[in-house]
Amino acid sequence: MRYRILPVTPFEQNCTVFWCEKTRQAAVIDPGGDVDRILAVLAAEGLTLSKVLITHGHIDHAGGAAALAERTGVPIEGPHPDDAFWIEGMAQQSRMFGFPECAPFVPARWLQDGDRVSFGEVELAVLHCPGHTPGHVVFFHADSKLAQVGDVLFQGSIGRTDFPRGDHAALIASIKEKLFPLGDDVEFIPGHGPMSSFGEERRYNPFLSGRYG
Repeated sequence: MRYRILPVTPFEQNCTVFWCEKTRQAAVIDPGGDVDRILAVLAAEGLTLSKVLITHGHIDHAGGAAALAERTGVPIEGPHPDDAFWIEGMAQQSRMFGFPECAPFVPARWLQDGDRVSFGEVELAVLHCPGHTPGHVVFFHADSKLAQVGDVLFQGSIGRTDFPRGDHAALIASIKEKLFPLGDDVEFIPGHGPMSSFGEERRYNPFLSGRYG
């Protein structure tokens, strides 16, 4: 599997294109906006979009999902159904954060912990990791030792939990009980900022060492 990170929206959210090298089938994870740029990347790489994957319902991650799905005819999968209220409130989020108006959507498939999503010959494991939002999911490719973690974990930081239905204790449990057991050598793409590894964050992230609660 190969990937390309494409920061989108004024929040510089890491939209990620994953693709199968053999079939050139691709998945776009978290198309928060800038749909034309995303389509241009797919064309430049010679990829056929198979599906749109969503980690959680915040607008900078999901705001362009409906438009991308409509323009390409592909299904949207994710997040977990506990984030339905965020997606249904997409118009309110647009006003709140000063984004262009974005359409809500109903995924073709809501995702649960333990599900699998596939495109070409690539299969990703789904981990339900609540805390930042109640329905947040993470996508993990075991063969590449690579995870797309959305806003659960960052290099040197963790996701915010001050939004509606955020839960700090649940977020810490998601990181320590769902992500870290995948292995210190697993690299991850966060929703914002540079990549890191679970080992680096387990050892050095101050929010996970007890210094910040």
